[in-house]
Amino acid sequence: MLEATENDTAITEPVDKAQLARLAITVQNATTSFDDFNYAKALEVTESFFWNFTDDYVELVKERAYGAQGDAKAESAKATLAVTLKTLLGLFAPFMPFVTEEVWSWWQVGSVHRSTWPTSDTLEALSKGQDPKLLDDLAVAISGIRKAKSDANVSMRAKLSQATITAPSEVLDRLQLAAEDIKAAGCITQLLLESGAQVNVTAVLAPD
Repeated sequence: MLEATENDTAITEPVDKAQLARLAITVQNATTSFDDFNYAKALEVTESFFWNFTDDYVELVKERAYGAQGDAKAESAKATLAVTLKTLLGLFAPFMPFVTEEVWSWWQVGSVHRSTWPTSDTLEALSKGQDPKLLDDLAVAISGIRKAKSDANVSMRAKLSQATITAPSEVLDRLQLAAEDIKAAGCITQLLLESGAQVNVTAVLAPD
């Protein structure tokens, strides 16, 4: 079981900083919606972030968080997970007061309803200017890997001896920052990044 690590200085990995950059945008949009009394919009932007967080980010960093890439990179993932969870509990609290209070009590003191409202400035500082587009690129790459496995009628945990991601150079530059996370999430032995006009993923299953 992972232990929450509330150590902001531990956040060093590009994927983690991109996650917090995207979270900063979410907090800003949700806060603006609350200020405008548009509660439905506040919930919508929070839920959209939440599903991307659980579907893509958690899967990407899971192996790293358990130490597959060393202690420092594990701490970066765990610290980012802690910041994200704490922020999401604050954003969801007005809509799910009892559930968020219960989850908050598992690892925080006091009440989520008396905690400080999340601020985008704090999250932007933690992101250190990382481009959140990295998360969009990773979502496309991971989706392509999942599709390749689905088309082959194998488990999502099936090992690939090789995967090739073809994409424009600016996308490849961002994906290179997360190459080890992609390999871990896709159970890939060799990952190739090749230049091309459009994003495309091909995969070779590892022999049984």
